[in-house]
Amino acid sequence: MKVKPRLVKGTRDFLPEQVNKRKYILNTIQTVFKKFGFQEIETPAIELLETLTGKYGEEGDKLLFKILNSGDFLSKADDQHLQEKDSKAITASISEKGLRYDLTVPLARYVVQHQNELNFPFKRFHIGPVWRADRPQKGRYREFFQCDADIIGSTSLLNETELTLILAEAFEALGLSVKIQLNNRKILEGIIETVGVSEQYKEILIAIDKMDKIGEEGVTNELQNLQLTAEQITELFALFSITDLHALANSFKDKSAIGEEGCEEMTSILNKCSKKNVVFAPALARGLDYYTGTIWEVVVNDVAMGTIAAGGRYDNLTEMFGGQNMSGVGISFGIERIYDVLEELNQWPADITTSTKVLIINFGNEGENVGWQLLQSLRNSNIPSELFPDDAKLKKQMSYADKKNIPYVIFIGEEEIKTGKYSLKAMTTGEQNVLGLEELIEVLK
Repeated sequence: MKVKPRLVKGTRDFLPEQVNKRKYILNTIQTVFKKFGFQEIETPAIELLETLTGKYGEEGDKLLFKILNSGDFLSKADDQHLQEKDSKAITASISEKGLRYDLTVPLARYVVQHQNELNFPFKRFHIGPVWRADRPQKGRYREFFQCDADIIGSTSLLNETELTLILAEAFEALGLSVKIQLNNRKILEGIIETVGVSEQYKEILIAIDKMDKIGEEGVTNELQNLQLTAEQITELFALFSITDLHALANSFKDKSAIGEEGCEEMTSILNKCSKKNVVFAPALARGLDYYTGTIWEVVVNDVAMGTIAAGGRYDNLTEMFGGQNMSGVGISFGIERIYDVLEELNQWPADITTSTKVLIINFGNEGENVGWQLLQSLRNSNIPSELFPDDAKLKKQMSYADKKNIPYVIFIGEEEIKTGKYSLKAMTTGEQNVLGLEELIEVLK
């Protein structure tokens, strides 16, 4: 019995048209990265679990794809753990590797291992697939591409300003209307300190980070479960609603020095980044454990899609790998979601799916031979060209050109062979001209 082929849920095949669209997104963003002086690197898809574990919080650790050890991986498993079906305890003995969850933690490992070969501050970008054992849904996949830019080895707030401008310029180049939201972990810490619940900082942040998903009522329930009083919860929400940085800084006076510091940093960044779509969002939390300063989230205005880019400053990630502590700050573009937004808005360049510029119609015999010679001339002139491989009916060849979005076709009949000129037809307008080789190349270029 034949098995019907299937894909793993949360993964996708990409047809040529989709690949062209994805490359358009990546090339657009990559052009902006290079304009701002970033260099590209690559790291392996597989990392040791000791590299990945503990960097993304408890929820993130649950979403790590783990790879079974080679050979008889159960031979080293503890029998008691097997009998008790203790999957967490068993994992340590049967799996030592995993698929990367993001591109930031591998970057920290990369910097520690290559710090003597790198030039600091190190401005890098990295584009590649990452994997998360998540529940697939619209805009959320188990395998997806990330597109990151990071600056390592500098604490200057100019870096945050640069990355904010990269976000603004990249989305402007893609033609998307977005809101770039910024906050600072120091401000969050200041709010929690002001309320007097600093001992539950991490748990409160996790709850606040769910605001978009479960709403204020859901967050309130989670805060109540953390034993916060009604007065503390009310004060938290009141502080999270203050969008004026000066007013928020005043609320921290004599209560939280780190909160005041966060307000100063945020003010400095926003003053240098005078774009209307860049806003301060005091309730923005970002659930990852390693952020220590500025954090970003970008949402699109015209489509309900969630976050399409994000990032933050991480001051101690390299130290986790035993290296010299180097401050880092970075952003990540959600390529899959950006693709889905552009698809929903149908906001692609007109020629996005065009790969071949001209198709030479094959009439067989001498026409095929002449067409073959013409094909070489066109390709030598860097014009993407094809000769239809079979002497098929004209309707079939024209249909091929139409479905492949080829803008021009060339006919080589008896008259064209005699005169050494070629009939060039524009597929969109139907206009047809007879041209010599040099004229033909000039038109197609």
